[in-house]
Amino acid sequence: MILSPQTLAVARRELGAYFATPVAYVFIVIFLFLAGVFTFYVGAFFERGQADLLPFFQFHPWLYLFLIPAISMRLWSEERKTGTVELLMTLPLTLGDAVLGKFLAAWAFTGIALALTFPIWITVNYLGDPDNTIILVSYLGSFLMAGGFLAIGACISATTKNQVIAFVVSLVVCFLFVLAGYPVVLDFFSGWAPPALVQAIGSLSFLTHYSALTKGVVDLRDVLYFAALIGFWLYANTVVIELKKAE
Repeated sequence: MILSPQTLAVARRELGAYFATPVAYVFIVIFLFLAGVFTFYVGAFFERGQADLLPFFQFHPWLYLFLIPAISMRLWSEERKTGTVELLMTLPLTLGDAVLGKFLAAWAFTGIALALTFPIWITVNYLGDPDNTIILVSYLGSFLMAGGFLAIGACISATTKNQVIAFVVSLVVCFLFVLAGYPVVLDFFSGWAPPALVQAIGSLSFLTHYSALTKGVVDLRDVLYFAALIGFWLYANTVVIELKKAE
């Protein structure tokens, strides 16, 4: 996909806005700190005695569940609260350019935070001989999942001027997408629902597709799931903004 100059301009503007305030640096520090805590302490990295990053990646859905809505809540809520969304719409760009540009900036920012965890990758290579292909695919899966969280959060951010409401609603919706693949939920439905429905519910979950990628298996269906999820919520984002313009 070739991005338009307008989309890239919006993305650069938004990405620069993140680093213009201390919020970006605080987020990155918190993300790296929690990633280290979950990997080495909660995940018992050293006690396991295995040269892999499974403890690192298995906590990413829960890290993103709280941290990604904190990024996405301001994407459109702040624009609507300050009234700059009307100014943005008067610029020579389409609504799609604005939506995609804002999303890409937030996704790139998340990607930077994720890339800064490379010392953990170096550590596991220093201590053992891990399968780096699995680690690389797991990073890809984590990045795609972060995009899913962000697309949902961006859409919900467009529905309200209140960033706190955007954060809470995004957290709840994302939690439902994570919980859908949890064994407790699937076991509950498998007790009375037909197998096709149980499979459909599980296929909507981040965990179902992300877990497959953390095993080092690049299944096109998992990649297409995240791509379709991101596309759907970005399209919903444009619809919401169009409806809000009519108010």
